[in-house]
Amino acid sequence: MSEEKAKIETLFPILGQGNLQGFSEEKTSRLSGIARLAAQGSEAGEGYQIEFRTLPVRSLLNHSVSKRGIWFAKSINPYRGCEFACRYCYARYTHEFLELRDPADFERKIFIKENARWLLEQELAKLKPGEEVALGTATDPYQPIERRARVTRGILEVFAKRRGLRLGIVTKSTLIERDIDVLTEIACRHDLVIHMTITTADAKLARILEPRAPRPDLRFQTVKRLREARLRTGVLCSPLLPGITDHLTAIEGVARRAKEADASFFSANPLFLKPCSKGTFLEFVKDHFPQLLASYERRYATDAFTSEAYQERLRELVRVVRQKYGLGRRTTEGLRPRDDPQGAEVSWQGELFTVEQERRGPVKIEGGKSAGPEEVPARSAGKRFSA
Repeated sequence: MSEEKAKIETLFPILGQGNLQGFSEEKTSRLSGIARLAAQGSEAGEGYQIEFRTLPVRSLLNHSVSKRGIWFAKSINPYRGCEFACRYCYARYTHEFLELRDPADFERKIFIKENARWLLEQELAKLKPGEEVALGTATDPYQPIERRARVTRGILEVFAKRRGLRLGIVTKSTLIERDIDVLTEIACRHDLVIHMTITTADAKLARILEPRAPRPDLRFQTVKRLREARLRTGVLCSPLLPGITDHLTAIEGVARRAKEADASFFSANPLFLKPCSKGTFLEFVKDHFPQLLASYERRYATDAFTSEAYQERLRELVRVVRQKYGLGRRTTEGLRPRDDPQGAEVSWQGELFTVEQERRGPVKIEGGKSAGPEEVPARSAGKRFSA
């Protein structure tokens, strides 16, 4: 472990062993568990309005459960927090375990997990062939700090020495192209599926929605390059935002470009708002789509999820688009708990692995129509963004 820690220390200008900003020694002494570890981590450099620190974790594999406590997969998140600052990100709650309650801390205080490679080598030895591991479910494993930290690269190199697992990767980053060599090796040894999240094809909308993530056109290029390397790679057009990106024109805009990039599959799910991200996202709506604010407040007043009727309309709309462009879909059988169809974690992880083609017949839906006219119009009447 000391060798890997030494590598981390040479990657960053270590500024000292001080307590995490905002935590006095007295407050730190009262913390426990991962919050205490986070507060005691070393400073690991700074970015623009971002503080990086090491996190001396004791385990890398998370045993993921749905909101009803049902196990369904294991996950790995190389970092805590994410620089991309997506306005809708549900993972902001993970910083609450570190006693960091300001939602903005999730994108301003990034924790780099120490000894990840060594820990994974020990933990993978305990997994059985065919077990599923999801990489990047509560942080982007290829956020900018990965260029220097190379934690994700080290994790992949460990997988490349094993075989027989089912590995799903989720990212918005073009940096994944750096690792095509090791991903190709992994694909020969495991069942590998890569998911590129592209919420919108509109660069202007993406810039305010996902401020620090790569432009959509660059992500489509990455999908194409991964496919040229014969890696199974699909597009997640998620989340679909009511009244903003949930209409046929917007969804087709992403699907068409996914087809041009030779994506293996195309999938989309509606927005869900956990309490940790609700304030941040509603502030985004207030600033950029003020005419939709009241409808969002009503829609998510008592539940993080949209209605089943709205979800069904979206599923049908996405199915029609997939069929039009001949794109595959992801299946959830075997990973999604049957009595928990809407688990927040499941909506990301429960669909990371199997891909199949559409089999149902054609259905006509009026072009440009929103998936669900429950509370919002098909297109925003405020700022306009092209699909």
